Amino acid sequence: MNIHNQTTFGNFSPSQRIHVQAGDALLIVDVQNDFLPGGSLAVPCGDQVVPVLNHYISLFQDRALPVYATRDWHPPDHCSFRTQGGPWPPHCIAGSAGARFASGLKLPPSATVISKATSAGTDAYSGFEGTPLDDNLRNANVQRLFIGGLATDYCVLNTVNDALQHGYQVFLLEDAIRAVNVNRNDGVKAEWAMVNQGAIPVEWKMLS
Repeated sequence: MNIHNQTTFGNFSPSQRIHVQAGDALLIVDVQNDFLPGGSLAVPCGDQVVPVLNHYISLFQDRALPVYATRDWHPPDHCSFRTQGGPWPPHCIAGSAGARFASGLKLPPSATVISKATSAGTDAYSGFEGTPLDDNLRNANVQRLFIGGLATDYCVLNTVNDALQHGYQVFLLEDAIRAVNVNRNDGVKAEWAMVNQGAIPVEWKMLS
């Protein structure tokens, strides 16, 4: 979509390189097998985010900066499932193969995993909702979040919006997100919504 080529964001210039530094963290959203091609709730081209995210992971590891990864971790009777009257097919059932992180995603052993929507009656699109994510970030003195993953128009959107509401500066990893697009252009609309709320879209080539 290349939002970052189309406008300027406050004091940030689209041509400016972003220096990853102390106080930064990488937040990877729901890159799980059920959201990849062949999964029960596959995001079109969702697997394409994996190699790009690995570049970001390597950069943050090289700088000894924290990496966080959220995951759906649902009980079998979760309220979001169609069998329970929800909108989605069963997906990311806790402990199942579909709930595992993508096999190609090179999460370091030090990564902090945040499980969400773990009770049958409560859904959570945001990694902050009903989780210790905010406390973990504050304890690590994180001030800026670099966020990518799946899916742009649901869990990424809600996680970014909550991060902004919690006062973090957010960089949206535009080359490491993909959308469900239940309705045409949902992903594009979600990206613009995040930017309008204050997220800064970046790509791998802009980081150093």
